[in-house]
Amino acid sequence: MTCIAVIGGDGAGKTTVTRHLLDSGRLPLRYLYMGINVASSNVALPTSRLLQRLRHGRTGPTTTHASASGRPKARGAKGALRSGARLLYRLSEEWYRQALCWLYELRGEIVLCDRHFLFDFYEPAERRTAKGLADRFHLWILRYAYPRPDLVLFLDAPAEVLMARKGEATIGFLEGRRAAMLEIGADDPRFIRIDATQPLDAVAAEVEARIDALLAGRGRAVRPSREAAPRS
Repeated sequence: MTCIAVIGGDGAGKTTVTRHLLDSGRLPLRYLYMGINVASSNVALPTSRLLQRLRHGRTGPTTTHASASGRPKARGAKGALRSGARLLYRLSEEWYRQALCWLYELRGEIVLCDRHFLFDFYEPAERRTAKGLADRFHLWILRYAYPRPDLVLFLDAPAEVLMARKGEATIGFLEGRRAAMLEIGADDPRFIRIDATQPLDAVAAEVEARIDALLAGRGRAVRPSREAAPRS
């Protein structure tokens, strides 16, 4: 049973790298989007699809990280009710996708996760204290109860590079997300940082090598890498 997550800021190359892995055909991979943007998800609860359409229309939101939503906070009983409903919605969607992950693994597939909820929602301690009770409880569940992947490949690039590639969010936001991912990944041997400023071929090759090493350590054979065809 193997679950691998590819994470990183918007513009780091997650989608391109995951597509490369899927297209190579070397491994029995099952793609699973594990981020908060339902519009980008290949699987989601029917209720989540419905809520997404009601709130944002068919095109869906562009936000891919929880802390970028910028929604105003309601206060009092109404705010508590809204926070509780949002918590229930998040937990149901997250555990639904985790259940799918377990199912795919039981079938002998290697689950390749694009993003991961823990890393998308994680906030450093100084920012967690400013959040409401429901948000802090949600993060606690993700950090201490939600299963972590067997390997987390962090495609790391400075905020300026990500901004130049994709032009989304702000430098400050991208720097904050990068720091948060490095903090939660620190001291975790399953967390591997990969320099995403390298040429795409080099990034993909390093990702493949890290996955091959994990599988070899578990006694699982992989097909040899095919020689890269020359690019025009």
